[in-house]
Amino acid sequence: MAAPHEDLALALELVDVADAITLARFRATDLVVETKPDLTPVSEADTAVERTLRERLTSVRAGDAIVGEEFGSSSGDQAARRWIVDPIDGTKNYVRGIPVWATLLALQEGDRTTIGVVSAPALGRRWWAARGAGAFGADSLSREPRPLRVSAVRALEDAQLCVSGFDGWGDSPGGLDRVLALARRCWRTRGFGDFWIYMLVAEGVAEIGCEPVVSLWDLAAPQAIVEEAGGRFTDLGGVPTAEGGDALATNGLLHEEALALVGR
Repeated sequence: MAAPHEDLALALELVDVADAITLARFRATDLVVETKPDLTPVSEADTAVERTLRERLTSVRAGDAIVGEEFGSSSGDQAARRWIVDPIDGTKNYVRGIPVWATLLALQEGDRTTIGVVSAPALGRRWWAARGAGAFGADSLSREPRPLRVSAVRALEDAQLCVSGFDGWGDSPGGLDRVLALARRCWRTRGFGDFWIYMLVAEGVAEIGCEPVVSLWDLAAPQAIVEEAGGRFTDLGGVPTAEGGDALATNGLLHEEALALVGR
């Protein structure tokens, strides 16, 4: 079994490869985009990244399982360790030329996410965490890694709320009313979207991020980073999981109050 620092080094190496693939095809006039059965887009870059990462992981971590957005679960689903791959989180942004997208890579050991990496090369940003070792971020301005820490804001009236948008909130009874109730209590609401809302919470520049419809690969890496930065990460039922189908991330101090308003 690899040591945790070796797994993190591997994850960072893999997202370097992913960044090279995604940046090379970003805003390409001949980018091939198809529609999946769930009516969401998938680009040639999505599939190229996931295929490449799967091949590398199969080679160097042969005993580990792999779960990815585009190609599903590998044949090692009962393995004690599994890698979670989202080749491009924010594909709709990617195919429209909006630079808010990222490759997300996480390692789960048992029911615990131990490694999380989020890399947004078009923004010049990257965030990562290993359990017990803290969370860090770097950007193209400073280039030096810096520790991440959630904010110390204790009142909703002083808090910044981030949501991807209103899509999905109306799918459950009262969902839209709940998120609007939370927004009305908060100082400010902005729709940054996808992975970025959780990274803003981890950086301490926003206090709350929530989404009503998300998948494991959208959340596994952000969960590790937010929690290692001192925050809380649960589904909208209050369970600390990346597999609940929805998500609430906070600085921890506001979690119960936010959950009481937006939770299901």
